Amino acid sequence: MKNELIIPFDAPLNPQDSETQTYGCRQNNPNICGNNSLPNVCAFVCDDCICKKPSRAWKKQYNVLKGN
Repeated sequence: MKNELIIPFDAPLNPQDSETQTYGCRQNNPNICGNNSLPNVCAFVCDDCICKKPSRAWKKQYNVLKGN
């Protein structure tokens, strides 16, 4: 299941994505993410599979994917 949560950075948006969170993990290398496996933060350990602290680049990428 963990591999299913690795989402390419440029993959289409998921309905649960926003400027401040992503469904799954969109890090290029989740193993070096400073928030990896943090309860209530990391998608890999949250029941809802939501990353609550995506990379700083995510907000810009979210707007690109959204078409803004």
